[in-house]
Amino acid sequence: MSEKARKIQQKHSGNQGNDVIGGRNAVHEALRSGRPIDSLYVARGQKTGSLTAIIAKAKQQNITIKEADSKKLDFMCSNANHQGIVAVAAAKPYACIEDIFALAESRNQSPFIILADELEDPYNLGAILRTAECTGAHGVIIPKRRAVGLTYAVGKASAGAMEYVPVVRVTNISAAIDQLKKRGLWIYATDMKGEHWCTLDYTGPIGLVIGSEGSGISRLVKEKADFTLTLPMVGHINSLNASVACGVLCYEIARQRQGIKAN
Repeated sequence: MSEKARKIQQKHSGNQGNDVIGGRNAVHEALRSGRPIDSLYVARGQKTGSLTAIIAKAKQQNITIKEADSKKLDFMCSNANHQGIVAVAAAKPYACIEDIFALAESRNQSPFIILADELEDPYNLGAILRTAECTGAHGVIIPKRRAVGLTYAVGKASAGAMEYVPVVRVTNISAAIDQLKKRGLWIYATDMKGEHWCTLDYTGPIGLVIGSEGSGISRLVKEKADFTLTLPMVGHINSLNASVACGVLCYEIARQRQGIKAN
C-alpha cells in the first residue's frame, strides 16, 4: 500500500483498530493494493457514484459485501467520515483446503479439521484457533457469510495461534463437508442428542463441526454428519460456550490420536 493510502486510511479509520478502513479513497486504495479484505460494509441505499466502482472491484475479488445503516458505520469508524463505505481488512490471508491436507501430510498424520458453522463472536473463533494449534488440528474452515472472519480481534484472541493454523473461508460449509467426505474424512457434529463424546473413535481422518453461539449447527450440516456427539450437561445451563466445547472435544481427539490411555 502506498504512503498516501496509509495516510488516508489513518484519517478515516478512527480508533476501532487497524483492521477497519473507512472512506472511499482509503477503501479503493486498499482494494487496488491487493490487501486482503475480509468484508465490505456499504451504507444502505448508497450505491451510486464512486461507490459503484468500489463495489464492482470488491465483487471481482470475491469479497463479501454487506449493507448496513449509517449508525453502524459511524460506530465502526468512531464517527469519522466514512463516506458510506467501510472495509474490514483480514489480519492474515486465507488458506485453501489443499494447504490443510499438505500440512497433515507433512506431519505424516491423518487430517484433523475443525469446521466452525456460522460463529459470529471473534473471541470464540480466536479461542478455537488457539485450541486448534495446541491440539494439533491441521486447519479450520469457516463460512463467508453470517460469520466472523480473520479480523485483528480474532488474531488477538488467538494469542498468536492464527499465524500457525491455516484458515479456509468457503462459500458453503455443506459443500465443503461433501468435499472433505470425498477425500476420506469422517464428519463429527456436536448436538444436544448424540453419542457421548468419549465413546467415539477419533484416530482416523476427521472433521469436527462446531455450531454457532445461538442456534448451534444448521440442519443441513447436521444431516451430512457421520456421527453426532454430545457433552453431558448436569447443571441448570444446557450448553457450553462454543470455544469451550471445542476445547473439550479437541483434547479428547488429541488424547486418542497420541495414544494416551485414560486410567
